[in-house]
Amino acid sequence: MTSSNEYGSSSWELIITVDHQYKEEQKEFTLRVSGDLHVGGVMLKLVEQIKMSQDWSDYALWWEQKKCWLLKTHWTLDKCGVQADAKLLFTRQHKMLRLRLPNMKTVRLKVSFSSVVFRAVQDICKTLNIRHSEELSLLKQPEETLKKRKKKDKNNKAPVIEDILNLYNSPVISGSPASPGLYSKTLTPVYDPVNGTPVSSTLTWFSDSPLTAPNCSILAFSNPNCAPETLADMYQPRTLADKAKLNAGWLDSSRSLMEQGIQEDDKLLLCFKYYTFFDLNPKYDAVRINQLYEQARWAILLEEIDCTEEEMLVFAALQYHVSKLSLSSAAQDFSHESEVDEVEAALSNLEVTLEGGKMENILEDITDIPKLADNLRLFRPKKLMLKAFKQYWFVFKDTSISYFKNKDSGNGEPIERLNLKGCEVVPDVNVAGRKFGIKLLIPVADGMNDVYLRCDNENQYACWMAACVLAAKGKTMADSSYRPEVRNILSFLRLKNRTAFPQTVSDPESMDMKPECFVSLRYAKKYKSKQLAARILEAHQNVAHMPLVEAKLRFIQAWQSLPEFGLTYYVVRFKGSKKDDLLGVSYNRLIRIDAATGDPITTWRFSSMKQWNVNWEIRQVAIEFDQNVSIAFTCLSADCKIVHEYIGGYIFLSTRSKEQNETLDEDLFHKLTGGQE
Repeated sequence: MTSSNEYGSSSWELIITVDHQYKEEQKEFTLRVSGDLHVGGVMLKLVEQIKMSQDWSDYALWWEQKKCWLLKTHWTLDKCGVQADAKLLFTRQHKMLRLRLPNMKTVRLKVSFSSVVFRAVQDICKTLNIRHSEELSLLKQPEETLKKRKKKDKNNKAPVIEDILNLYNSPVISGSPASPGLYSKTLTPVYDPVNGTPVSSTLTWFSDSPLTAPNCSILAFSNPNCAPETLADMYQPRTLADKAKLNAGWLDSSRSLMEQGIQEDDKLLLCFKYYTFFDLNPKYDAVRINQLYEQARWAILLEEIDCTEEEMLVFAALQYHVSKLSLSSAAQDFSHESEVDEVEAALSNLEVTLEGGKMENILEDITDIPKLADNLRLFRPKKLMLKAFKQYWFVFKDTSISYFKNKDSGNGEPIERLNLKGCEVVPDVNVAGRKFGIKLLIPVADGMNDVYLRCDNENQYACWMAACVLAAKGKTMADSSYRPEVRNILSFLRLKNRTAFPQTVSDPESMDMKPECFVSLRYAKKYKSKQLAARILEAHQNVAHMPLVEAKLRFIQAWQSLPEFGLTYYVVRFKGSKKDDLLGVSYNRLIRIDAATGDPITTWRFSSMKQWNVNWEIRQVAIEFDQNVSIAFTCLSADCKIVHEYIGGYIFLSTRSKEQNETLDEDLFHKLTGGQE
């Protein structure tokens, strides 16, 4: 009999392939190892056997069959489960990756293929000078867009040369400490060591970022608008189900690129995934604001989000203004402090953070909750009935609206009281036609009830609309965000108002302008070029006075004002249902939507959520809410992990606060999004 020590020391052969660039050199090596040898020892043995002088510090072992990295170098082969049949690859952890940014520019840079995606995105954003990397993620290109591109390439005989910004000399080293004070209120601008000017204060937030000034300018300034023909060749979703396909390719933030089948020099999309933009600061967020503006711009042009004709003209005017300023030499001086000061002043009126943190002055929240009382018109749609509005006396208090026959009966019992908590609030506005409506979709046991309110003027509409928006979130008019919300609504209405700035409109023919570049194809087909140019120039009068960064921020604000903003769609099948529905995931709620009509059926707020989990065997997401409400669904258009991560991600982002001077709690993110008990 052999002793246990002799048995334990028995060795076996392990074949390891080395991924190096020398074609003539040996690639496959056989090592004699034992189960008690640790991973670090295997790598040391391998490097000794290779006998090539090069830096192997970035190399690690990849287990092909198990699709995993062996990064715990102190673990033994037995503990890892590695046996003689294992196919191991000794390869670099940092590899080149092509990333298409929101502004449609492609950058090539070194990225960690062994870190989880959450950390890899953190490192990428550090390289690109984008703060708050937790709002972004990596997306595989949707198959529909690739199909359209292949068809275009087939018809186009000339080869398409991709314009790539190479950042070869900017490897992102995983594990380097994240930027200190990520939410710090006292941000320190970085000064140029040569001339002492604070050029980096607006361009380079991370002092150790390798991004040079010319490259940073490419990312921080808007590109000229593409030709209408290029726009026509791009994939445009026609239905909500088409929009759902766009969101199927988000990578799992808790796994590495290599574990998800991403190869060296593959192309991925770097996008803003979560629509909660925390602490947008023009002094430090030049790249972030521009990329956010570009993502919003393409969403409008490709009709990934719906808007009215009036709103489309506002977006077109802002785009035209931004492109004009971006081309002028004056706009290229980003360190111009006066513009930054102007934008900071504008930011006080722009609520661009979407509940990104608590308001600094809590004293603004008053104890005596105010109320609104005024004459409004109401309409409740019924079958075979004309849309006739009838005037009532309305009183808005707390989070509910009551209406009475007239003002005199306002102290008695109301005709009806509408509780707006958890409802959907949709603007129904046409400034040119003097129509200021509010559509309320109020949840009831069997779905949603539609109620239409009609206001007399802008000011009345802004006050009531802001109150409805807050009430839907469970907040009252005593909340400190009420006044900024009113100001935001009024500022957006003024942008739509063609008579707000009565100036002489330039002759479209004398302007170097291609109006079709600034609107979606649907609106470009509706008007002749000259008509469209005249309408855009007319709308441009309202924004012509704005500095560059303020114009971008206004565009972002207008995008946030759209009813569909922040909704990410997935095709799902609810438990007990026989048909497919759509699930809209937003920063504060889930919406069940009828796939055939696009109408909301039910809304569930995250604030009333008690717990959620995934049954991995049947790929079902189950969620429990207050008042014994529970739902369960399987996801048909994407993996259920993607939807689960969206929900957990939004809850994670809601924990951010300006009062905290801290780095990201990555463990909390993985706890909320991982789906493990």
